[in-house]
Amino acid sequence: MSPRRNSRRRDAEPRIDQDQARRGVERIQVAKDGEWAVRVIPGGSSPKAYRCPGCDQEIPPGVAHLVAWPADGRGDLSDRRHWHSSCWRARDRRAPIIQRSRSAPRYG
Repeated sequence: MSPRRNSRRRDAEPRIDQDQARRGVERIQVAKDGEWAVRVIPGGSSPKAYRCPGCDQEIPPGVAHLVAWPADGRGDLSDRRHWHSSCWRARDRRAPIIQRSRSAPRYG
């Protein structure tokens, strides 16, 4: 009788798409403010800083966050917004604290 093998064979494990792991997984969320395509960005994969529209604070490079855009498909890349995960979950309970003027620098 041969010994039992509890571990999976390495060649049987699915391959991980490194590019998709950096981009995150996209899903559709339905809320009071409409349908949104949301992609979670894992920590370490963001190359630059973004400005969260929920709290108007910077999301530093390499910090996990999410990107949301209208799910209707009519938008373009300029409609995407980078949010802190907690700010995204709280967006229906509060309004943005600070509204930047038109001459202020624009992030993300």
